[in-house]
Amino acid sequence: MTIHPIQTNPILCSTGAIIGRPNGRDFTLLGPCAQALSCDGFEFMMYDNWYEKQDALRRCILALGLSIPVFHAEKSIGEFISRNADGDTDTALARFKINCMLAKDFGANLLVLHLWNGIHSDKNIAHNIALYPYLRDIADRYNLILTVENVVCNHADPMTHLLALKDTYPDIAFTFDTKMAAFHGQLPLLYQKKNRHLLQNIRHFHINDYGGGYMDWQNLRTLPIAAGHIDFAPLFAYLHENDYCGALTVEATAFDEQGVIHHDILNNSFEIIRNHIRTTMEETKP
Repeated sequence: MTIHPIQTNPILCSTGAIIGRPNGRDFTLLGPCAQALSCDGFEFMMYDNWYEKQDALRRCILALGLSIPVFHAEKSIGEFISRNADGDTDTALARFKINCMLAKDFGANLLVLHLWNGIHSDKNIAHNIALYPYLRDIADRYNLILTVENVVCNHADPMTHLLALKDTYPDIAFTFDTKMAAFHGQLPLLYQKKNRHLLQNIRHFHINDYGGGYMDWQNLRTLPIAAGHIDFAPLFAYLHENDYCGALTVEATAFDEQGVIHHDILNNSFEIIRNHIRTTMEETKP
């Protein structure tokens, strides 16, 4: 892992990009991969089958001594909140607390949450929005910045929900994902003057590409930068103009169907991001 001190934005790698079902969600793979990746740190992605392996997971990750400033909460939390059947809220809150405990142990200071998720998604978004302060209270106890991600929706759209959340909780923090926005054709909305106030609340970005069309569920894949059709130049210009200095996480899937990890896929994405940052800085020099 290489540190780039002249860079204003730390570039992180999601552990979900290298650990997944094809390689058995084997968290011990993170150690060898860390040596082969040219990122500045990691965003740790929690999986649902790791709750029963908490002790082993904690020992493994702490022994690696990696920089993990961001922790991505396990996605079923949002699914339980969205389904909202008997006992689902209690399950979601219990799982969320475990995620907060692990995040703090791993040294993270920022937590990414899917406030809605899965097949139930945003069918009753008012319930999801109402539950946010309870989740935030838990995160606050562990000194974690809770960020809500602009996750894809199957009823409305993520931008509508981000704006509603900010109206309800003006100091809420967000993680903004480029692929999620592109899926709904909403990335250009971020740059519009009427929405620029959102950047005050965006504390973290997921920089991922997308190759499908509008709400193209069959192509909802997390692609490496330049493997899809997102134009990232306006995004980096926007971030530079507004002095965004937060982290940028790459989540592009880098393992194949056999679970073999291809580090070059991720290293190429990191370099493309660095080139965008350098180019934008050069173009705006007085």
